[in-house]
Amino acid sequence: MRSPEIGGRDITLDVHAIDTDGTEFDVEVQGSSEGAHVRRTRFHSAVMDSRMLKEGDPFKVLKDSYGVFFYKHDKFGQGLPMYHVDRMVLETGKPFEDGSHIIYVNGKYEGDDEIGKLIEDFHAKTSESMHFKLLADGLHHFKETEEGRDIVCESVRKYAEKQSQKSAEESRINTLIQNVKVLMKNASFTLDQAFSNLEVSDSDRAIITRQLQK
Repeated sequence: MRSPEIGGRDITLDVHAIDTDGTEFDVEVQGSSEGAHVRRTRFHSAVMDSRMLKEGDPFKVLKDSYGVFFYKHDKFGQGLPMYHVDRMVLETGKPFEDGSHIIYVNGKYEGDDEIGKLIEDFHAKTSESMHFKLLADGLHHFKETEEGRDIVCESVRKYAEKQSQKSAEESRINTLIQNVKVLMKNASFTLDQAFSNLEVSDSDRAIITRQLQK
């Protein structure tokens, strides 16, 4: 998901799903401790929320969002299969019910239930050893067949190309911003005069103006 700000941090979702009622789900499979930092879930939720409303939409139509993090360790060390995180009013102890939900899944849970079997599937090396057919079929296709591996390779190539283009565009805009600042400071140009001198396009003018107003 792209940040609305030039130079802002984007997020790449492992799985992004939307329910029939508009509820959005971000499912992440996370190994490192840094990647599972609690403030990451806050940022992911914020980016998802920022894309839900169009200009003029009332806030009450904002749909629920779920950030689900499969973490290889027991994040909170209590031996539970999952940990649900919702906001609450501290003074009353009652749920705030703003529609934002975070779930941490304990990747070391080994219970003999559906969650335990699901986590076991996430650690499986081959499709034959998996419990859930849907996951097994997906693993078999994308990892164990030539056609599936080709699809994955092509997706990785396209992602790398997209990231390269994004980086080049950000660099171009940042260079223009620096040139505008130099003209305004050293030549006492107004913003419009700097734009005209550098022959900045209308679309770039709007982007640069927003950045300078921060």
